[in-house]
Amino acid sequence: MSITMYQASVPTFVRMLDNLLVILDKAQAHAEAKNINESIFVNARLAPDMFPLSKQIQIATDMIKGCGARLAGIDVPSYEDNEATFAELNARIAKTKAFLQTLTAEQIDGSEARDITVKFGSRSFNFLGQTYLLDFVIPNFHFHLTCTYAILRHNGVDIGKMDYIGSY
Repeated sequence: MSITMYQASVPTFVRMLDNLLVILDKAQAHAEAKNINESIFVNARLAPDMFPLSKQIQIATDMIKGCGARLAGIDVPSYEDNEATFAELNARIAKTKAFLQTLTAEQIDGSEARDITVKFGSRSFNFLGQTYLLDFVIPNFHFHLTCTYAILRHNGVDIGKMDYIGSY
């Protein structure tokens, strides 16, 4: 039995967003328990030349909402990228999840060979749908989720591998 483009994308993206919400809830609880201003976490980064936690989440959500829309052949929703609190980051994640849940298997399945063009500033990248999903979106999405996890873990939040993976 083969896996479809929909199965390889939307359900796994939604699951990881749920896990991210749990991780952020733990970070917020940690900040409150230790009387740490949440902006310390939201603006934290692992290295001076890396993006802060807020940008990691913005990129992760942009990556998957863009993927879902492009594979479905619809316009990519635009977000302002102005989140500065846990509540605002949670709302962005929830908005992304809600968008993804509007996409159907009928819209996405069969997009393996769809031409996908992604622009970042003046650069354009051209993919076929399957390569876009498997070789570009999924690794980028997990990279930014992992950076979010690592930033919080580095700053003392009591999270572990199972928070990232989620429960079964």
